[in-house]
Amino acid sequence: MKLTNAFIYIMSNKNLTTFYIGVTNDLERRVKEHKLGVGCEFTSKYKLTHLVYYEIINDIKTAIAREKQLKNWRRQWKLDLIKELNSEMVDLAIDWN
Repeated sequence: MKLTNAFIYIMSNKNLTTFYIGVTNDLERRVKEHKLGVGCEFTSKYKLTHLVYYEIINDIKTAIAREKQLKNWRRQWKLDLIKELNSEMVDLAIDWN
């Protein structure tokens, strides 16, 4: 049986005022879609093109549970989590083609 990684990720806008939490099995493809404004009305509407956080999880069921958990967190908890990995809150996918 082949293990497939899943990713939990957080997108934001350049002013870091709005966040979107998602789950995918192909982080690079999904982030590129967000940057192009396709595949999600919410991220397109609020111009959420900066990948500020992600986690690699080794199965999709666990990833979906983690996504739901993070979506229920308070804003400050999300900010604290992001800053643990990305203290400057820069776009982690800035160099992705």
